[in-house]
Amino acid sequence: MICGIDEAGRGPVIGPMVIAAVWAEEGAEQQLTEAGVRDSKKLSPGKREQIAAFIKKSFYCETTVIEAQDIDALRKTMTINQLEAYAFAHIASIRRADVYYIDAASANEEAFKSEVQKHMEYECTIICKHGADSTYAIVSAASIIAKVERDRRIADIARTLEKKLGMPLGSGYPSDEKTIRFIKEWMKRFGDLPPYIRKSWKTVKNIENDLRQGKLW
Repeated sequence: MICGIDEAGRGPVIGPMVIAAVWAEEGAEQQLTEAGVRDSKKLSPGKREQIAAFIKKSFYCETTVIEAQDIDALRKTMTINQLEAYAFAHIASIRRADVYYIDAASANEEAFKSEVQKHMEYECTIICKHGADSTYAIVSAASIIAKVERDRRIADIARTLEKKLGMPLGSGYPSDEKTIRFIKEWMKRFGDLPPYIRKSWKTVKNIENDLRQGKLW
């Protein structure tokens, strides 16, 4: 039995991070590849939805969702890499596998691997590589499951918040001008940060500093 683990939503300023794991028998990579499984970032949203349905029907899958407020709370005692390693180990422990393939979240592959192993409930083999979601089909499958779930949740958040503000939320990433504009306009109108936001993010602190200095608008 092998297992691939990946995340979606590590970097956004709004919304949760989703960790997904997919378990399969040895040799399933060909079946996954033939089904069109590849790095989720290389697939259209529609194609991701289609392939995610196939993966869920054909293989055992699990997801863990870490909400924005929980990320903020956990980051008081750990780094984002440590948080992700802990979450990877937690989901990996749901079902035993002979080998776990994971996408390295840290610049140091071995350090991230060791951090994951530290939290595992049993001895196991872990293959931890940068770009694992492009190299191993089982990790690509996990990346698709995570991305589809993250997209669904951010769409739900957008519908909720956009009704109140009447402008697009954007992707939730700090690099998205729509998202930054949304946060600023929300603060201007309601005098506080919007729900579902990661208050521990530097982006938020920069916006708050600009507000205090009168530079927000």
